[in-house]
Amino acid sequence: MFAISAVGTDAADPLSGLRAGEWPDPSPGDGWTMVTVRAASLNRHDLWTLRGVVPAHQRLPIVLGSDAAGVDDEGNEVLVHSVIGSPGRYGDETLDPHRSVLSEKYDGTFAERVAVPARNLVPKPASLSFEEAACLPGSWLTAYRMLFEQAPLGPGATVLVQGAGGGVATALIALGRAAGLRVWVTGSTGERRERAERLGAEATFPPGARLPCRVDAVMETVGEATWAHSMRSVRSGGYIVVSGATTGAAPAVDLTHVFYRQLTITGCTLGTREQLVRLLRFCAEHRLAPTVDRVMPLSQARAGFQAMAEGTVFGKVVFTV
Repeated sequence: MFAISAVGTDAADPLSGLRAGEWPDPSPGDGWTMVTVRAASLNRHDLWTLRGVVPAHQRLPIVLGSDAAGVDDEGNEVLVHSVIGSPGRYGDETLDPHRSVLSEKYDGTFAERVAVPARNLVPKPASLSFEEAACLPGSWLTAYRMLFEQAPLGPGATVLVQGAGGGVATALIALGRAAGLRVWVTGSTGERRERAERLGAEATFPPGARLPCRVDAVMETVGEATWAHSMRSVRSGGYIVVSGATTGAAPAVDLTHVFYRQLTITGCTLGTREQLVRLLRFCAEHRLAPTVDRVMPLSQARAGFQAMAEGTVFGKVVFTV
């Protein structure tokens, strides 16, 4: 079968390890099944893999991609939940110390077919195309968990999203607006801020700008470049939810601000299968669909990776198979 794989890593030239070509067909084990992939979305996780920012259990070479929508062996249209927990373990699979994400231990979704645990399949909503649905298990699930699971926010609360344009950021805007939150966004360019407002942001600001007031929660995916601003922008007793660090993972933290102002800083990595089901229900109820920046054939995946590396993407890049 045709697949996009990582055969090596290079922090300075990540795309040098990207390969397109034939790959052995999957062989599902006991309790696993096959999915014929119709669409798969690109995540920053895929770029990190090529840069060598990987977990200890990372295997190379390996098929990249963690999110997909397709058809199972019985002809059902399905989504692939990418977090694979230990067999027989119950509870939050994202907290399983032995869990992995597709494209780490097991071949990923940038291929004609992918093998996954049968329990990881979720019915695809009929209201969404395969291209739209393929965006939900990663970025949108992360955003859903950030807003509704990691911070106790109710209608009318004010949320600051750091960085307009990424898959998680655009999902946070859409989900937050649908839930009745006041969503403020920072964006590096006027064009990105304008597009964020069209998605539903109540107000947008340049990076580091002084806000009209402090917010109830900050959704942080940028890292070192925005961390000081996030700390200044959240109210006492507020929340900073972190799901990424694209500009660096070691910002300076003034602990006096944390304990004196009683801030809660919490992490978020993807979500559970049950949360994915709730996300699908929420999207159906509010008629939400992901923002797709571009759709291209899997054979042209390199161009999609290049766009993400250059920071020219607004929303999600989706590959069709």
